[in-house]
Amino acid sequence: MCRFSRILKLVLILLWGLGSVANASSAMTLFKKNCAECHGEDRLGRMGPALLPQNLSRLKKAQAVEVVTHGRPSTQMPPFAGRLSEQQIRSLVDLVYTPLPYTPTWGKEQMAATHKVFIPLSRLPSKPVHHADPMNMFVVVELGDHHATILDGDTFEPLTRVKTHFALHGGPKYSPDGRFVYFGSRDGWVSKFDMWSLQYVAEIRAGINTRNLAVSGDGRYVMVANYLPHTLVLLDASDLTPIRVIPVREDGGKESRVSAVYDASPRHSFVAALKDIPEVWEIAYGKQGAQAGSFPIRRIRLDDYLDDFFFDQSYRLLIGAARDDKQGQVIDLDRGRPVASLDLGGMPHLGSGITWNYRGRPVLATPNLAKGEISVIDMQTWQTIKRIKTDGPGFFMRSHENTPYAWVDVFFGPHRDEVHVIDKRTLEIVKTLRPVPGKTAAHVEFDKDGRHALLSIWDMDGAVIVYDARTLKEVKRLPMVKPSGKYNVHNKITRSAGTSH
Repeated sequence: MCRFSRILKLVLILLWGLGSVANASSAMTLFKKNCAECHGEDRLGRMGPALLPQNLSRLKKAQAVEVVTHGRPSTQMPPFAGRLSEQQIRSLVDLVYTPLPYTPTWGKEQMAATHKVFIPLSRLPSKPVHHADPMNMFVVVELGDHHATILDGDTFEPLTRVKTHFALHGGPKYSPDGRFVYFGSRDGWVSKFDMWSLQYVAEIRAGINTRNLAVSGDGRYVMVANYLPHTLVLLDASDLTPIRVIPVREDGGKESRVSAVYDASPRHSFVAALKDIPEVWEIAYGKQGAQAGSFPIRRIRLDDYLDDFFFDQSYRLLIGAARDDKQGQVIDLDRGRPVASLDLGGMPHLGSGITWNYRGRPVLATPNLAKGEISVIDMQTWQTIKRIKTDGPGFFMRSHENTPYAWVDVFFGPHRDEVHVIDKRTLEIVKTLRPVPGKTAAHVEFDKDGRHALLSIWDMDGAVIVYDARTLKEVKRLPMVKPSGKYNVHNKITRSAGTSH
């Protein structure tokens, strides 16, 4: 290449770089003028959600362009068509999908600015204001327009429908007595709701990108798992006041996102899986740790990372896997080390795993996010005893102690409108339901006694369908806006083997 050509190339690179900087500067000017009031100049969110690549992972760029252009129904997001050109809209979308040049922080000071107590506990009623059985109520999350319906589990009549924060995630969690439910959103908002008086009690923003939350077995604490920043946040369960922000990093200083945190009530501890460090953390909240204010952390080194996990019924064993791993891990929490590996190809969804007794032996079963099969594993030998072939990858699997059946959806692929019913005694599919042809059927949950199974039609024009769990016949259909999870008070607080905890 001649000298002139090299100079020309350098000039072009410089001009391209200057153009990129100018474009970025122009996009930021547009953002400050049109978006910052709701989403914050730092893009960390205010009234509207945080606009960061981590928070937008489930929204493709083309979909984001549509949202900016036409707005988002049932939210305060307005359409910008006519106000901004197509090129300007695309430059805004490019901006919000660009990572920040730093790792943002979210500490007690920022949390305190978002903390609200709507009603003191002393002013709450001493008995329910409704006639529903407090143990047989459901929370139904409606993702389509960011609401939750509180449902009577005996009559299957809605008691109220309340607005939630944007994009609830990780499943609501109940206090040990079932009176209060705690919601967590992807943008870090934690809300406390009273199931007796049907009103919000308090809220706080505990993170920027949150995975899930857990409520301690004594009802005193809420632990929040964050992807961003890399923290675990301990809240006072009574009014959501922040108690401690725990940085998540290994001894060498490497930080990690938190994949999930769950309560291990019999152990008086929270257990957290880390996304970027091959460790499980156990944080004690029992009398000694809480009284000393130390909440000691026990670190268990693993052979590989964990993305999600669940416990056996004794809470001594933790069973988990990484999303891109072909084997699961069994960790003995008493001994503090892995004790077995599981043959799980594809992408097992162990966070949706359930257990039951099969021929006198405990087994676990888990759907697979990448393969059309259910793995059934002997929990004494940890050998796979059967792979039940399904019509496609599944997301949720549920059962109940009082039913011989386990239900699993076919969430991904052309058969997403199907649900398989598996006989737990024979490990065979005995019926395939197709509630609404062409619409995704997902996430079954049972009522308190296991007599009814509730299924979601995962669509904006969706429904919750109630089935007789014995005859598998439809009982009732409740129109809802893209209902996702349904959470029964009794099944959750008694840690039913047929549902997630």
